[in-house]
Amino acid sequence: MDQIIPTVAVCDLGVFIDVDLSMRTNVTKTVSAFFVMLHQLRSICQLCHVSVLQLLSVSLVLSHLEYGNATLAAIPQYQLKQLQSVMNSAAWLVFSSSKFNHIASLLHQLHWLKAPERIQYKLAVLAYKCCNGIALT
Repeated sequence: MDQIIPTVAVCDLGVFIDVDLSMRTNVTKTVSAFFVMLHQLRSICQLCHVSVLQLLSVSLVLSHLEYGNATLAAIPQYQLKQLQSVMNSAAWLVFSSSKFNHIASLLHQLHWLKAPERIQYKLAVLAYKCCNGIALT
């Protein structure tokens, strides 16, 4: 007879769900994958204009961060800080800035919300669509 071995986390549609719904695995894997992408972008940043780096950062990093972020609504502060660190690194990369420069002004110039605000915005949009019957569009 075959044994069924339980797993600690499963991946469904690209989102890792832990057995305790802590989203720890999803955040950890997401952050590590993003830092790999940012490292690859850093290798070509000398060859690209700021607008190209911004476009690449949005399409490669932030779009993946947006995907499934409604599942991150109740994660602890330390996990939000990990996600925010990816966004901060992407902003510093776009402007070829030092990590000692203040990040708020860079995020403002890029018109990027911080990680907790992005999650709240996504949930607000989903709630609005549900209330107005346009959730499938």
